[in-house]
Amino acid sequence: MSTQQDLPPSGDGLFRTKTVEQSIRDTEEPEHALKKSLSALDLTVFGVGVIIGTGIFVLTGKVAKETAGPATAIAFVAAGVVCALAALCYAEFASTVPVAGSAYTFSYASLGELVAWIIGWDLVLEFALGTAVVAVGWSGYVRSLMDNADWHLPDALSGPDVSDGFGFDILAFALVLVLTVILVLGMKLSARVTTVVVAIKVTVVLIVIIAGLFFIDTANYSPFIPEAQPQPSGSGLDAPLVQLIFGYEPTNFGVMGIFTAASVVFFAFIGFDVVATAAEETKLPQRDMPRGIMASLFICTALYVAVSIVVTGMQHYTELSVSAPLADAFKAVGHPFYAGIISFGAAVGLTTVCMILLLGQTRVFFAMSRDGLLPRFFSKTHPRFQTPYRPTILLGVLIAIIAGFTSINELATLVNIGTLFAFVVVALGVIVLRRTRPDLHRAFRTPWVPLVPILSVAASVWLMLNLPAETWLRFGIWMVIGVVIYLAYGRGHSRVNRTRV
Repeated sequence: MSTQQDLPPSGDGLFRTKTVEQSIRDTEEPEHALKKSLSALDLTVFGVGVIIGTGIFVLTGKVAKETAGPATAIAFVAAGVVCALAALCYAEFASTVPVAGSAYTFSYASLGELVAWIIGWDLVLEFALGTAVVAVGWSGYVRSLMDNADWHLPDALSGPDVSDGFGFDILAFALVLVLTVILVLGMKLSARVTTVVVAIKVTVVLIVIIAGLFFIDTANYSPFIPEAQPQPSGSGLDAPLVQLIFGYEPTNFGVMGIFTAASVVFFAFIGFDVVATAAEETKLPQRDMPRGIMASLFICTALYVAVSIVVTGMQHYTELSVSAPLADAFKAVGHPFYAGIISFGAAVGLTTVCMILLLGQTRVFFAMSRDGLLPRFFSKTHPRFQTPYRPTILLGVLIAIIAGFTSINELATLVNIGTLFAFVVVALGVIVLRRTRPDLHRAFRTPWVPLVPILSVAASVWLMLNLPAETWLRFGIWMVIGVVIYLAYGRGHSRVNRTRV
């Protein structure tokens, strides 16, 4: 009889699973092992570093003006609850299966190889596009600061959105390459850089909140929940999928407008799941992963709510700027100095968002390679730094090129649907693994299973249905390409397939 430590892979064909014990043993192979150097504080810093980005500086004003008014603060709380449901599921998996790969590794242990491949392929898309989009956004903020100092880049080196002809975003390209080098040199260095940058970013946010409190006019909070208005109807593939299927038309403002706003501001939280990709590089993952995931989510929710209360108190929601609400709110009350601070904070903040998204992608790619679903060449770690340097360099260069040459604003929603899809898979995986492996030691247990995972699935699916049908079509095409690659290569080279008994 097999012992618990020697359990063979289970299941047949496309849905064979990789045992938790085998996943953990794979992390002990010298050539394929990652260095354990992270603490709960490092993980919390990573979480705050990737969550707080352009959302806190831009999204707040857009949602307040167009969807929820001052009640945007409630929308942030609702979105935070949705993320908390998913975070509870991630925390159980990350403490039980402390292996690189996040949702990919969790799915392999519970739902089977095909599902694991699909979610891994999904995460590669999510993190790659996320990194490129953020790098382009960072470039825009830096160019704005340079313009304030009367330094100007040629249009040809400012990206395709600026140049009328050939456009190459040299700043976005350079940022990704520099961050790639930092990630190759080691996780502890990455953590130190992130800690410094996050400290600057949070300090700027707190300055804005505290300074803004002195300019709040309580009359701007009336009405706190504006009267409901129907949203302009979309058409064709531009319309939300829920509208095309059920004929449901979301409203702006009113009570239902708060939930509509929550489906928008949710995307300001995207990235907390990246913390789970660092489980294998954490010193005490069973204790520190749940702490890092939940602490980062709580801190960011509190900051988002505070910022939304301040900005809607400084300026009436109908007068808020959509592109730069915080900066323009301070200009409106006669303090443009703070606008410069906000631009600086946004530029600094996006640096860590970009780096941690890139980190997450390389860890998923590394885990898939170690399992044989991608070429094993990419699963060897650096002999000195113990980092997955081969996929880091490959993906870093590719994403740098994408960020330099491509205007990918239209593809940004693919990041959203990819994240929500991962939430669904992880929540289902918690239910399945509780039934198939009740014997596993779980340092952290998701409460009220299966209720919490079911609520997480329902909330995530609802937000997915509010995305445009065009996003679903692009996502479906990417998934089909992934399945073809799996059938042509991954299925036959899978290590689980070769070690079946």
